[in-house]
Amino acid sequence: MNPIQEYFYRIKEPERSTLLFLRQKILESDKENITEPLSFGLPFFKYKKKMLCYLYYSKKHKKHYVSFYHGDRIEHPELIQEGRKKFKILLIEMEKDLPVELILSLIQEVKTYIK
Repeated sequence: MNPIQEYFYRIKEPERSTLLFLRQKILESDKENITEPLSFGLPFFKYKKKMLCYLYYSKKHKKHYVSFYHGDRIEHPELIQEGRKKFKILLIEMEKDLPVELILSLIQEVKTYIK
């Protein structure tokens, strides 16, 4: 098992399936340019080898989230900065429908800031 598979394997169900589905959608959104190396021990999505976003768990909020690089430039009511300089996070409500379209549109917006 590679390190990325191990990361997801450690997450309990049903969160694991939700995050794996989201991972698949992010990777499929731009197969040629989005890669998924393990950075800082996390599955980190990169666009043309530049930081894009990553998945993690907030102990404070007790929820998984997607953290967007250049989030400081994005204005959206559901994004939380909480003192981060370059990132904003979107908490994932596991009990609700996954906001795939919102996440993919935020990724598209982040891509516009990557040179």
